[in-house]
Amino acid sequence: MARTQSATAHKKVLDAALELVGERGIETSSMDAIAARSGVSKATIYKHWKDKEALLLEMLAVLNGLNDRPPFDTGNVRADMIAVLSYRPPGSTEMRERIMPHLVAYSASNVNFGLTWRNMIMEPPRRELRRLLRAGIAKGELHPDLDEDLSLALLLGPMMYWHIFLRRNGDTPNDLPKGVVDAFWRAYGMAPRRVRRPGR
Repeated sequence: MARTQSATAHKKVLDAALELVGERGIETSSMDAIAARSGVSKATIYKHWKDKEALLLEMLAVLNGLNDRPPFDTGNVRADMIAVLSYRPPGSTEMRERIMPHLVAYSASNVNFGLTWRNMIMEPPRRELRRLLRAGIAKGELHPDLDEDLSLALLLGPMMYWHIFLRRNGDTPNDLPKGVVDAFWRAYGMAPRRVRRPGR
């Protein structure tokens, strides 16, 4: 029973933090305010998180579905790359959009938090794409001398550029991930080997 109560309290605090940051921003969402909104005591909150930034990072991980990502491992490297770039976490896109400006502003004045947040968000797709790049090379579908870091920049860069500079309303265009992977494949894909027929 205690474990169930602890899990319930944990979720209440995360939900309260999400609501408050969306309403007020990070700076004014104090631990006292989060405790009051969630109905969970500060003493209990500090049993779950060492400080507010640890709580915020877990809140962001939940908001971005970092613990619930699919495996992206169908065996089709090209299709799996498109799926990685197309992935959108379940839940409220509106809430993520509301929190983002607060997050950027807080990260500007709290550099270490900003670096930790960016690495936390970007590591899953980087890890998944690295695995797929290596699988593509092993299958002879991608050039064997491929530079992994440059490849990650070429695959993720256009997605980030559109997200930061071009988006006005709505989510990423459905054809953007496919267009990015198609362009990458034209540059670094290996032509299929022709099977020689007997007598030729």
